[in-house]
Amino acid sequence: MAVTKDAKEKKATKVQAETKFSKETYMRWYEMMVLMRKFEEKAGQLYGQQKIKGFCHLYIGQEACAAGAITALTKDDKWITAYRDHAHPLGLGTSPNAVMAELFAKATGCSKGKGGSMHIFDKEVNFIGGHGIVGGQVPLGAGIAFAEKYSGTKNLCICYMGDGAVRQGALHEAFNMAMLWKLPVIFVVENNGYAMGTSVQRTSNVHDLYKIGLGYDMPSEPVNGMRCEDIHEAVARAAERARNGEGPTFLEFKTYRYKGHSMSDPAKYRTKEELEEYRNQDPIESVRYTILENKYATEEELQAIDDKVKAQVQESVEFAENSPYPDPSELFTDIYVQKDYPYIME
Repeated sequence: MAVTKDAKEKKATKVQAETKFSKETYMRWYEMMVLMRKFEEKAGQLYGQQKIKGFCHLYIGQEACAAGAITALTKDDKWITAYRDHAHPLGLGTSPNAVMAELFAKATGCSKGKGGSMHIFDKEVNFIGGHGIVGGQVPLGAGIAFAEKYSGTKNLCICYMGDGAVRQGALHEAFNMAMLWKLPVIFVVENNGYAMGTSVQRTSNVHDLYKIGLGYDMPSEPVNGMRCEDIHEAVARAAERARNGEGPTFLEFKTYRYKGHSMSDPAKYRTKEELEEYRNQDPIESVRYTILENKYATEEELQAIDDKVKAQVQESVEFAENSPYPDPSELFTDIYVQKDYPYIME
């Protein structure tokens, strides 16, 4: 079938729009998201083998939400999110070994094996944790931003949440104070369409979640959460406002998870057609297309990255399997600042 002039122009416009970023940025996005994807796929496989237990929420499909933001911020900025939290620290530079060991509840994990899947934490990369209470991290994110402002830094906090968290009262209290005090915080809702298994349309009359911020005169906007380019640009704008003392921003990343809410969710509340529609917008494939179209790398070079990441993930599994469980005495550490706290242990 002949390609029309309009189709050619649309394709050219797409490529041109996407090449405002450098080759280095695209290559970084690609490797970062491939690591997130392959790590999560392996975690899902290991969960099925009962090597990973408890709750496990995978990020497959949402990788651009973290990758695009990482390239827009600095290493001194702070990060906090909910319990779909494996990908963010991986993108920030946490060792896959440490994250996988945490999923295995091993002492070599980034939370010493005491947090598990929902409580990944790494101070070295300023990842202030995954949090298990829905919406509980939102006021914490505002508090982290308050600390940065109080200390006189130019750093900010980016605070992620799921679409279910916007129904929590703590969000509204945090939004009010963040605007009142002009805190350097970027609030991000990763709207994947379903709060657990309940669609956004069934939980509120407001379907465009970014509009919630407008009630506080907070700069708010929707963002295509399947494209690193759009996310980077939106986060960069919000970061500039925060660093200039203009206060918070609320971004709605419209994204999609390919798997269920957690590993125990068969996701029967959505259609195969809906899932396929979003798979056709896959963020990794989008970046891959741009890399190849602009000759930033060859198929062979991208395959080499895939192979390298696959080896990294396999190494993380072997590391986790060979690591020890925490000593029982660890029950009494990392709770109080006071080292000799008088626990009642009988």
